This record gives sequence, C-alpha cells and structure tokens, in this order.
Amino acid sequence: MSKILMIVAQSGFRDEELFVPREVLQNAGHDVKVASITRGKATGSRGATVTPDMAVYEANPEFFDCVVVVGGPGSPALADNGDVTKLLIAAAAKGKLIGGICLGPMALAKSGVLAGKNATIFPDRKAIALLRETASHYKAEPVVTDGKVVTADGPQSAGAFGAALAELLKGRQ
Repeated sequence: MSKILMIVAQSGFRDEELFVPREVLQNAGHDVKVASITRGKATGSRGATVTPDMAVYEANPEFFDCVVVVGGPGSPALADNGDVTKLLIAAAAKGKLIGGICLGPMALAKSGVLAGKNATIFPDRKAIALLRETASHYKAEPVVTDGKVVTADGPQSAGAFGAALAELLKGRQ
C-alpha cells in the first residue's frame, strides 16, 4: 500500500478530479490524504466540499510515495504557492511519483518537475504556453506518463489518470 497526497485548491478545485482518482487509488489499496493551503474546508467548483487532512506546509515528502496536484479553476493559485512548489521539488528530488490533472500541471511546470518531460494539461492556450516556457514537451493527449510523472488533460480523463497512477504505484509496494 502506497501513501498518496492529493493537493486541492482551497476554492475551485474540480470535484471529479479529486474524487474519481482518489476512489481508483483507494480501490487499489492505497492510502490517500488530501492537503490544501490551510486545513480549512476546501470547496470544489461543482459544490463539493472536503476537509483537508493537512495543510501543504505540514506535508512531509518522506511520508508520501506520490504527490498529485488536482486541477480546476482554483488550481493556478497552487502554482504560485511557495509551499506547494517546495513540496513538489522535494518530492521529485526524492524520486517520488508526481501527478497533475487539468490545470494542476501548472504547479508541476512552475516547480521545474516537468522540465524535459512529455506532459499534457487542460487545453488552454496560456497553460500550454507555460508548459513550453518551462521546457516541457506538450502532448495533446488525455493522459501522459513520462518516467515518474503522470499528467492528464481534465475531468473526462480522471479515471484513466487514477489508473495510470495506480499502475505505476504497483511496482513501489
């Protein structure tokens, strides 16, 4: 059983991009925790709420096998958060599996995790430009795996994204 941390925006995460992959990962036997900027209630763009298990600054990358940034209209704020950036850099340096869905890969790009990697993102012109500016190779595909990084393009790919993460975690148990 692997330990996974899913990071959501405090406001505006995409509901199914948290709940669908989380369910896939839990059904595969993994322990999934949720973090946000604070421990306060986080609200999804479709109205769901979740109480984070921890704030991002409390997360220890040593404890987790995988760190995932959930997308949605609020997720660009995660890309500009220093605690999220530090966590992603530390997790990548320790060889952890890193994931991002929808606009979540913006945080991966800004932290340098996607440099030199093939990746996908929600097909927004500015988001695609950010990937290219940060030396990532944009692929217009639903889910892209490159080494220890998995990215997905949006809510329609949430199940496949969760399955790709679960498949890579099989070898780490």
